[in-house]
Amino acid sequence: MAHRDGLPAFGPATVLTQASIELLPLLLLLVPAGLYLYGVRRLRARGDAWPIGRTLAFLVGGLGTIAVATTSGLAAYDVSLFAAHMVQHMLLSMVATVFLALGAPITLALRTLPRRPRAVLLSVLHSRVARLLGFPLIPWVLYVASPFALYFSGWYEATLDSRVLHELLHLHFLAVGALFFWPLLGIDPVPGRGAHPFRLLLIGTTLPFHAFLGVSIMSVQPDGRGLIAPDHYLALHTLEEAVDQQELGGALLWASGDIIGLLFLAVLLTQWMRASEREAQREDRRLDRLDAAEAAAPAQAHPG
Repeated sequence: MAHRDGLPAFGPATVLTQASIELLPLLLLLVPAGLYLYGVRRLRARGDAWPIGRTLAFLVGGLGTIAVATTSGLAAYDVSLFAAHMVQHMLLSMVATVFLALGAPITLALRTLPRRPRAVLLSVLHSRVARLLGFPLIPWVLYVASPFALYFSGWYEATLDSRVLHELLHLHFLAVGALFFWPLLGIDPVPGRGAHPFRLLLIGTTLPFHAFLGVSIMSVQPDGRGLIAPDHYLALHTLEEAVDQQELGGALLWASGDIIGLLFLAVLLTQWMRASEREAQREDRRLDRLDAAEAAAPAQAHPG
């Protein structure tokens, strides 16, 4: 595909060759990584364990995905190829946020921070704003509705023409994804963690909306009707290329949204089963203690 912005044709090699690492994004990745590793080191120094899986989830799955989305060659094409933008969208809002939550950074912070910073963090978690943002309906509406508002208004095209708005859009994807997925995973003590059936309901109800959004984006006509950000993309590509890109982007959104959503449902089901098993074990131990106490009572009443 020809690019009027001087970029070579997009391909697997360009993900590496067109990578660009800037100071501020690099710091925004290295600082959380350093703080996380420092917390793990403090835990281990006092003899406490921290699962290696959580560390890998946060550093590789979470921050690593953000790095791929924002500093690799994928980011170089995110304003010129709609499909590249859509991959970036899904990586930031659905993949990175899930792995960051699996890393349980809030739990790590609560276990390693000194008393005063820990008290500040707890006050934030218990604040009225946190409870409001954690109310399940609010993250659900933001997660489901904001993509429709983004792509079917002038908001998306504005982000293509403004570097500041473009970077804010990346933060929006991360923030909305975190608000939605963090309580659903239920690892960190954040507001909004509901019972497992309710979590399954929340994630399950997003799937048809994602499918509808993907189909709506794919419904662009060959003559350009329904083309998103037409002024921007037609300045870079032919009409046929722009239409093909939008169809591909919509298909990627539909497919990846369903796949990730179904995988997340499987994770929630596994968590629910394990929680039920732990509850059953606790109940068995409680009943065993009651049986032992009842058996000991007659012996104590008749010692002779």
